[in-house]
Amino acid sequence: MSGKEIIFPQKNSFVLADCETTPLGATEVRGRTLATLVSPGTELAWATGEDFPIRPGYAAVFEVEECGEAVTGVALGTRLFCMGPHRSFQQVEHRFTLPVPDGLSSEEAVIARLIGVSMTTLMTTKARPGDRVVIGGAGPVGYLAAHIFKLSGYEVSVVEPDPTRRSQMVASGIASVFAEMPATDPDFAGKVALVVDCSGHEAAVLGGCRIVRQHGEVVLIGVPWKRHTELYAHDILHAVFNNFVLLRSGWEWEFPLLAKGFKWVELLDGYNNTSQSVFGGFAKALKWLSEGRIPLDGLLRKASPKAPAALYTALLAREITEPFVVLDWQSE
Repeated sequence: MSGKEIIFPQKNSFVLADCETTPLGATEVRGRTLATLVSPGTELAWATGEDFPIRPGYAAVFEVEECGEAVTGVALGTRLFCMGPHRSFQQVEHRFTLPVPDGLSSEEAVIARLIGVSMTTLMTTKARPGDRVVIGGAGPVGYLAAHIFKLSGYEVSVVEPDPTRRSQMVASGIASVFAEMPATDPDFAGKVALVVDCSGHEAAVLGGCRIVRQHGEVVLIGVPWKRHTELYAHDILHAVFNNFVLLRSGWEWEFPLLAKGFKWVELLDGYNNTSQSVFGGFAKALKWLSEGRIPLDGLLRKASPKAPAALYTALLAREITEPFVVLDWQSE
């Protein structure tokens, strides 16, 4: 079986190339891709990096056409979500898939992958519903982080310097939006339980460390792909030390991919509760999306995979204002 896939063969080069399948494993499923999600921050960083070729892709929804001999309970034609590449077909271990809820479009379902980026922080934070949370950055990940924390009962505010993104946040129902950290606002200074930085900008992290309450958390979700300012590490260290800040990585892989329940593991690990999982977070995200609890109207751009150079060039030039870009492989 042959197909097509997007490849970055060299810096700032984007092509749709031929590809071939491999033999189907006993526990794998395979089928035609319906939609894949572009993650602009990650993929554009790859495109301007040094390690090539790259086969990008973050998430996919596909229609099952073949099942391995050990796969049971999966009907042909079922739509499945997976962490798949920009390819016209998906072939993946069945256990690393989730069924797409009826009524949820494939284009919206792939957004569950980006919800998962901040889901780990939601599941691990010491902040509790009703606490004040500030999201730094209103790009795709920050937009979704704001809404899942709001859904979970937190008092959510967003800091975003870009006026278009601020207006998108307000239109989506997040009323408390600022162009810069409200460091002198008495309702915020020293009263924020959690800052979730989705920008990867060191000045935003410093602002977060200065605004949180004592023993508050600043979680780094946005990747610091490059240096933005002339700030010294001392500035952040000073804020962390004097404000008793818990500054930590927002590593989304803190949980295992699949839940394992409660069990004894090797002595060095002790008693390990792995009832939470990455795919458990994806399942929650798919449910919320299917219930329409995360507003997406006017925020999703569908594109054809036939012209990847035009799409990624537009993304590099910041000509696309919608935060979510999805490739429609049914048009390929």
